[in-house]
Amino acid sequence: MIELIPAIDLIEGKCVRLTKGEYDSKKIYNEDPVAQAKEFESLGFKRLHMVDLDGAKSKHIVNDAVLKAVTEATGLVVDFGGGIKTEEDIEKAFAAGATMVTLGSVAVTNPDLCEKWIKKYGAEKIILGADVRNGKISINGWKEDSDEDLVPFLKKYIAMGVKNVLCTEISKDGTLAGPAIELYERIMAEYPGLHLIASGGVSCNKDIEDLNAKNIPAVVFGKAYYEGRIRIDELTM
Repeated sequence: MIELIPAIDLIEGKCVRLTKGEYDSKKIYNEDPVAQAKEFESLGFKRLHMVDLDGAKSKHIVNDAVLKAVTEATGLVVDFGGGIKTEEDIEKAFAAGATMVTLGSVAVTNPDLCEKWIKKYGAEKIILGADVRNGKISINGWKEDSDEDLVPFLKKYIAMGVKNVLCTEISKDGTLAGPAIELYERIMAEYPGLHLIASGGVSCNKDIEDLNAKNIPAVVFGKAYYEGRIRIDELTM
C-alpha cells in the first residue's frame, strides 16, 4: 500500500500552500503548525513532510524552532527540507527532531559535499529532492533551473547509496490538476528498488489510488487535504 504523507509548508511560521512554487500565490491554511501536525496525527498519519519555504528562499534553515515544536508535541516521523546548504543546517534539523532531511539545491551545486553527508549520516537519513521543471532539476526555492537532467541526476545519487527520492513535478504543484503519474512510472521502471515519493498535483482520493495502482511507493499531499478534497475515512493507512 502506498505510504501517505501529509505536508506542512512554512512561511513566517504558518502553514501555507503555493501554486507552482510562486511565493506571491501564498495561501495561509493554518497559523498554528503544531495544531495542524497534531490533527494529522489524530487522523492516523504516521509521517509528516515539512518544508521551510523561508529557508529555501534564504538559503539556510529558518523555521527550525517550528520543527522542534512539532516533533516535541507529536510522535510523527518528520522529514524536513528547505534551505539545507551546510552541515550546520543538517545538524539544526536533526537537533530539532527531524528523522530525515531533504537535500535539494545543494545536491545539484555540491554533490561531493552531499556524498560526504550520505556517508556520515547514512542513506536512510537522507531524501534526495528532485524538483523537476521541463525535465531539468530546479534549485533555490524553484527560482532557478539547473542544467541537470532528471535521470542522470538520480543515477548519480543512487550510485552513492540514496534510496529515498522526493520528486515534485513543479508544473503540477499546488494546481490540483492530478499527479505526473507517467513521470513516476518512468522513474520506477528505471529504478524499481527506489523509495520514490510522488509530490505535486494530488487533488483527490482517486489520484492516490491511481498512484498506488502503479506501485508508486509514497505520496505527499497538502492542498487537496486543506481544501477538503481528500476523504480521510476512505484512505488506508
